Formats: sequence, C-alpha cells, structure tokens
Amino acid sequence: MLKHVVGEPITIGNEFSEVRLTRVDTRNGSRLLIESQKSGQWVALCPLEVEALTWQSTATFSAMIGHPFGSLVDERSGQSAPESW
Repeated sequence: MLKHVVGEPITIGNEFSEVRLTRVDTRNGSRLLIESQKSGQWVALCPLEVEALTWQSTATFSAMIGHPFGSLVDERSGQSAPESW
C-alpha cells in the first residue's frame, strides 16, 4: 500500500496519542491511511468512511476511546455492542 503514497504524510499528536495520516491511491480510489505510531495499528479509510466520522456524536468517540481495540458492533449478530461493556 505504501508504494502508492500521494504527497507527504502528516503527523499529528498530543499528550495522549500520535498518528500519521497518509493519502494512498489504490485501484479502488484514494484512501486515508491512519497509522498509530505508538501501537503500530493502522486503518485505511475510503472517503465515505471518513465522511461517516462526521456523522458521529461525541458519545460514539467516547465509547471508542473507552474500549480501545474493541468493536462497537457485536461481530456475531451485527448489533450494537451492549452499553455495559
């Protein structure tokens, strides 16, 4: 994937985290590659997935931060994970 980088990566961080953002062109269009410098985790999001972030409430982001590396969706049923995590 890194063979198809467009432009220079951008690194942003604060006292809690640091991530590198890179535009990558694939045969299915551009993706935003987000890499965690600390954990080594990464995700490549299409424009629709990036836009979907703008639809979320602060509660969604709080749930994601409160349960790192976990899913907000029960993978078996496709339903939202229980509020009681």
